[in-house]
Amino acid sequence: MQTSSIVYIPIGRKTFDLEAGEQYRNQSSEWLRSKYHTVYEPEEILTSVEDLEKFLETLTNKNIDSIIYQSVTFADGEFIAKVLQYRNEPVVVWSVREPSVGGRLRLNSLTGGNSTSNVLMHHRHPFTFVLGNPDEEQLQNQLSRQIRVNVLVNKLKQLKIGVIGEHPPGFFFSDTDEELLHRKLGVTIQKMDLLKAFQECVELPEEEWAGVIDRAEQQVIGLNRSDDTVKKFAQFSTYVKKYIEREDIAALAVRCWPEFFNELGAAACSTLSQFTEDGVVSSCESDIHGAVSMFILQELSGGNAPYLGDLVHVNEPNNSVVFWHCGAGAYSLASPSTGAQSGVHPNRKMGFTMDFGLKAGEVTIFRLGYTPDGYRLLVMKGEALDVPQPFSGTSVEVRLNGNVSETVNTLMESGYEPHFAVVYADVADDLLQLGKLLNIPTEVYV
Repeated sequence: MQTSSIVYIPIGRKTFDLEAGEQYRNQSSEWLRSKYHTVYEPEEILTSVEDLEKFLETLTNKNIDSIIYQSVTFADGEFIAKVLQYRNEPVVVWSVREPSVGGRLRLNSLTGGNSTSNVLMHHRHPFTFVLGNPDEEQLQNQLSRQIRVNVLVNKLKQLKIGVIGEHPPGFFFSDTDEELLHRKLGVTIQKMDLLKAFQECVELPEEEWAGVIDRAEQQVIGLNRSDDTVKKFAQFSTYVKKYIEREDIAALAVRCWPEFFNELGAAACSTLSQFTEDGVVSSCESDIHGAVSMFILQELSGGNAPYLGDLVHVNEPNNSVVFWHCGAGAYSLASPSTGAQSGVHPNRKMGFTMDFGLKAGEVTIFRLGYTPDGYRLLVMKGEALDVPQPFSGTSVEVRLNGNVSETVNTLMESGYEPHFAVVYADVADDLLQLGKLLNIPTEVYV
């Protein structure tokens, strides 16, 4: 059962067939309660604005992800206008089918949904529309997707990203307009001093960080406990974990060079890999929008660890591209044929990093991007291939659905950021709905 918290509001008028409407309400309620942990709902169809207001008053201070507003019969715009006086969550407008054709129009639910949608549009309130009966699989899939996206929108409003160090010189795309990011998505930024973290993490007693090495040994092949860079990985990770817990951080964007090598004497890749593996998505080069992109993919895929990589190679005969980075990647993403191998940074020759090719499977590629005109979303689908590791570090070769040459040229000419987030799941439709809900232009290559 999903942990979503929703409110189900069935609306109708007594001039229509409420007996048939109650059957729909009962079926809808049973299905919602079978799927979701918390469902707030009235005991019967609400037939007056006064009854609706009394119900809404019972929801004061309730944390809700989605409003399921069902036009069981036709009802005018007063009802949804009253809802908007009390709640600001995204709305799913749900119309059911007429129980019979021929003779009296018994419910006129579709017109009710039409009227409701019109009011929401004029209020510029985020909403989507679905049509169907509660026992229809297609309707259930649509509702599930929409509620999932609404939950994500709510989580984005609560998302706090720990930014550890400014982005490297020239990596302008890693930065953000904090005020705009918060206004558009609700995301907030919490900054940490990188050099202070280096100075203080090495002072931690061994009993605090030794367990981090034990944890990494469970999944990383070839880890050398006596390597000084492994020790520093454990110290820094322990220090950051305290920061995460203290500040309620759910994602990280970390400046990984050159200070990690020059000041700490270790690569950041292992820290980013382990945090992402454990559910705190972590981007390198302080890429804030990259961290948001990873968070979105993790949430929509049900917790799958995402990957963040540069687009570094085009293989025209395979219709594929390679996404790569220096040595960051969640352990569980490694190809089963090799496992998560430890290594050294391919340029700096300093440990410890990940060194493996990613596993095969269906993937979605995504980027929350920014242009002079505002935010945009990029959505692509493809298949991660079971091929030999093409470059040292971490990498994955993905066969795209569209023509690879045309796609890459379009990406470059559109000026997309170099970092692309990848997840092993098909969440393209969810991302399209997210773009609609947030009113962000979405470019799709599926």
